[in-house]
Amino acid sequence: MKFSGWILLVIVACLAPLAGGAMLQDRLLYFPEKAAVPDVVSGEFRAWPTPAAFRGLVAEPRGAARGTAIVFHGNAGHAGHRAQYAAALTRLGLRVILAEYPGYGPRDGDPGERRLAADAEQTIALAHDLYGAPLLIVGESLGAAVAASVASRERERIAGLLLVTPWDCLEHVAAYHYPWLPVKWLLRDRYDSARQLGSFDRPVVVVTAQRDSIVPVRFGEALYEALSGPKRLIVVKDAGHNDWIGYVDESWWREVIAFLLDRPA
Repeated sequence: MKFSGWILLVIVACLAPLAGGAMLQDRLLYFPEKAAVPDVVSGEFRAWPTPAAFRGLVAEPRGAARGTAIVFHGNAGHAGHRAQYAAALTRLGLRVILAEYPGYGPRDGDPGERRLAADAEQTIALAHDLYGAPLLIVGESLGAAVAASVASRERERIAGLLLVTPWDCLEHVAAYHYPWLPVKWLLRDRYDSARQLGSFDRPVVVVTAQRDSIVPVRFGEALYEALSGPKRLIVVKDAGHNDWIGYVDESWWREVIAFLLDRPA
């Protein structure tokens, strides 16, 4: 074999783990749980917009809705596991859509940054067409990155963003958890929320959890510093990544929603 052939083999051998890492990214980042529509529709929730065209779950408040909140959930489970958001927000008069991702719950497809962003845009556009303004976007962990990826393009439809346990850039979080890996080269999905929201001028609330070991507070703080519009940073004391909602009460939610929706035009 010629010397150039050996060089090629060395290059392929070096790149193979990186390519394999990129292929494994989806298994490390996305943890969907499959479920049929009847399994996720119960109680106050109905399939949205219809069972046949399922994009999530919707819960209505008592009386006329003052607006609509779309919740993009974290990377595990499915939308039906986020009923706590509907419980909190319907009490404040908001219609709540728990958006589902491709490949999660009853939905077909595969997750990925471009696919989730494109799907989120469709969900936001449909909700706006059906219900009008105001439209509040809530993003939880991965969902905060999904919200960030579409916020600037959907600015005219969005009244404000509530980003819960978010990061500034997925690469930074990956490097924190895997400091010995060349994560910059292994990640196919970037989710660079700080860059994507840098020019977003609608109100944004960033919520971090003091004891978060999955997305530590500093990553949410870095995102907050990158924002240029009206913004508020909240650190939920003693809370972790997955249990923060148990540390806040209705008055907390009222204050957050007032900042996002009740500001003068």
